[in-house]
Amino acid sequence: MIDADAFEKLGELFWRTIPFGTGGRRGMMGELGSATINERTIAESADGLAMYLQRQKAALGGRAVVAHDTRNRSPEFARLTATTLAAHGLTVFCFDTHRSTPALSFAVRELNCDVGVMISASHNPPSDNGFKAYWSNGGQVLPPHDQGIIECVDQAAEIPAINFNQAITDGRIEIIGEELDRKYIDAVLALSLSSARDVSAIFTPLHGVGETSVYRVLHEAGFAGVEIFDPQRCPDGDFTNVPNRLPNPERRDVFEPAIKRADETGAELILASDPDADRLGLCVKGREGEFIHLSGNQIGVLLLDYILRKRSEAGTLSGDHFVVETLVTTPMIAAVAQAHGVRVIDDLLVGFKYIAETVDQEEADRFVFGAEESLGYLAGSYCRDKDAAVAALFVLELAAELKLQDKTLLDRLDELYVMYGYFVEGQQSEVCRGEQGKNKIQRLMQAFRHEPMTKLAGVVLVRVRDYGRHEIRRLPENKKVDALLKPDGNLLFFESAETGSRFSMAVRPSGTEPKIKFYFFAQAACDDALTLPNLKNRTDEQLQLVQQALSRWVRTNVLSNSSRQPESVAGQAG
Repeated sequence: MIDADAFEKLGELFWRTIPFGTGGRRGMMGELGSATINERTIAESADGLAMYLQRQKAALGGRAVVAHDTRNRSPEFARLTATTLAAHGLTVFCFDTHRSTPALSFAVRELNCDVGVMISASHNPPSDNGFKAYWSNGGQVLPPHDQGIIECVDQAAEIPAINFNQAITDGRIEIIGEELDRKYIDAVLALSLSSARDVSAIFTPLHGVGETSVYRVLHEAGFAGVEIFDPQRCPDGDFTNVPNRLPNPERRDVFEPAIKRADETGAELILASDPDADRLGLCVKGREGEFIHLSGNQIGVLLLDYILRKRSEAGTLSGDHFVVETLVTTPMIAAVAQAHGVRVIDDLLVGFKYIAETVDQEEADRFVFGAEESLGYLAGSYCRDKDAAVAALFVLELAAELKLQDKTLLDRLDELYVMYGYFVEGQQSEVCRGEQGKNKIQRLMQAFRHEPMTKLAGVVLVRVRDYGRHEIRRLPENKKVDALLKPDGNLLFFESAETGSRFSMAVRPSGTEPKIKFYFFAQAACDDALTLPNLKNRTDEQLQLVQQALSRWVRTNVLSNSSRQPESVAGQAG
């Protein structure tokens, strides 16, 4: 490549070493290059994980479990991971075929493993893959472990290797399957809160592993009215029948093929899990027959309300129980939890691993529910990662109970808005690839920190919480007024004045993708059900204007070669 003067391509392949972010190590696959997922970077990841574990234990050996999704090269990378770990002296348990991420988390705990690895790139495009590292609690690795692993990865030279089949013969790798599946499925089914089962739905795994977990749970729970969507059923790393081949259930367009089927069958709900089945998306049929795509925040609120109501009725809820959410998840989660008298922990950085950490720091048997806006939900203590299977179980139980009252999930959501106020959220991002993109993200974060806008589409911003600099600053002066002790992360949270309607916005670089992400929040008090439709329209429209204004500000700064904001947008936007 050097001889061919292919320096631009070399730059793409080697411009960085893929770091461990909020979801582990993830990126585009390639034949070579420290910036791509390939045989060398996967082997280095496993090598570094083994070396770090042995340093932590101050001894050789240990136990590990490895799983993979349906992506291209995932089985190959899983075998490579297993043999590398085994070559370091670890006893390795390896699933016989593809499994879900929460099943891997469960296996780490059930098999008393020191570490676990999931080969997956979650909902990324077909070009990508990844290495998710798990610690002994079943949660993804956290500081300081993540940095310690990276340091060991950086020291990788010649990586030990053994033959996969020979390792099985020698007892260094053990193939696992149905026995562990049975325990995982039973653990999810044990969380059931209702016997209501009369609901018609379609489930699609989007060519991923969801049939092994989500559909099996629903089938064994007795939901006879759930049909699996055949065109997106088979394992397929190219995601052939998913629109644009982007298997992200946060996108409404992935539901379009299943919606056509639902129109034929009369199904009331469509559920979709992402390729590794840790996230669950949802479309609900409205009164006019149209399908409404719910956001991750809306699903989370519905699930929490359902769980809290059922547990209150059963007398299994107290003030010692707690609910967990991240900083960029809807504040309506906290409102619902507080109304039921349970504790709320909502000062967490983005990433479900922080929810898992909190579950362990508190008493796990007091944990009620954890949620993040990107379709991640968990109840119970059987694993330490989000799980589409338990979310699907609760969604259908709630829908079946509401059906008995001639109501839908949409009706219940409106009832909650009348009770707690109308909450609406939005999200957008700016993709910035490669080293130039990294510089643009840094430039934008500097602009937000040092010369922030003070108005967006008429919404006056009065303060910013800076979790990177550990301070709260007053706007427009951008002057520190208080310390901000935790959490520690590169995230900024802008807030408006507390008027009749409140708006806020969070900004952070993505930990797993080459983009900077923006989260928008609005809430307004609701007088009654009659005024709710107009309140929704007004608040939604204002939030859209805020998003558009921010987008103009961002694009001007991204396209600028200067680290300073152009004078035309400094101070305000829109």
